[in-house]
Amino acid sequence: MQDLGYTIVTMTDRSSTAEDCVDAKQMNDKGSSSQTEGRVDQTDAKPESNAYQYNTNYPTLGQCIIINNKNFQRQTGMGVRNGTDEDVKNVLATFSKLGFKIKVNNDQTVSQMLNLLTKASQEDHSSSAMFVCVLLSHGDDGVIYGTDKSIELKQLFRLFRGDRCKSLVGKPKLFFIQACRGSDLDTGIESDSVGYYSWRNVSNGSWFISSLCEMLLKHGKQLEIMQIMTRVNHKVALEFKSSSNLPGFDGMKQIPCIVSMLTKELYLQK
Repeated sequence: MQDLGYTIVTMTDRSSTAEDCVDAKQMNDKGSSSQTEGRVDQTDAKPESNAYQYNTNYPTLGQCIIINNKNFQRQTGMGVRNGTDEDVKNVLATFSKLGFKIKVNNDQTVSQMLNLLTKASQEDHSSSAMFVCVLLSHGDDGVIYGTDKSIELKQLFRLFRGDRCKSLVGKPKLFFIQACRGSDLDTGIESDSVGYYSWRNVSNGSWFISSLCEMLLKHGKQLEIMQIMTRVNHKVALEFKSSSNLPGFDGMKQIPCIVSMLTKELYLQK
């Protein structure tokens, strides 16, 4: 099984020449509210100007933790993820320029990944506007691989729930994931990324991460995060096609997957 790129943008609590290789109440007419037939009263007060935008006016934007798994133990059956170091360089340069504090962790077992993210979730993020995690590894639908075995992604995400990470309650937690969600090939006809390979160029890195970093550097200070991610999808879907000597692997396409539980607009600027 080789590598698929998808991104999860989540979540806020309430309380090339080189060969490619593969990697999921209406108001009444006068403008006032009324209570009729069970409808609930509404106020006429004007909402705050930032009611639909996350506050990023903190001392720092926050941490960006990178977990880069390149080499895997034999029992996993997973090959070396050549090209992933280019992804790390791209992410490091991009998120540093945006103002994040970067921590890079290479070749982590599942236990090490859990320990690393558990420790991060227990830190004091009171001075941070958000939290970012970039996962680079092999995967399958709903799981990602440590160097020794796989783990469900939801086990990593739940570490940052409001009852476990109180200093990030009400703040965005962003996970960008470069990992497979299956082993099917996309000829460009399918409309979603579940069950499909992702592509990673051995010299230039993955299509998804390179596109993500390019769009963040171009538009990270001007556009809202979902606008940026839509441009990432556009670039990956329309500007890339695999080049491979393996039978049936040449000329394949890819589309990233965006999953969002954000409740406000997010701009990556202080």
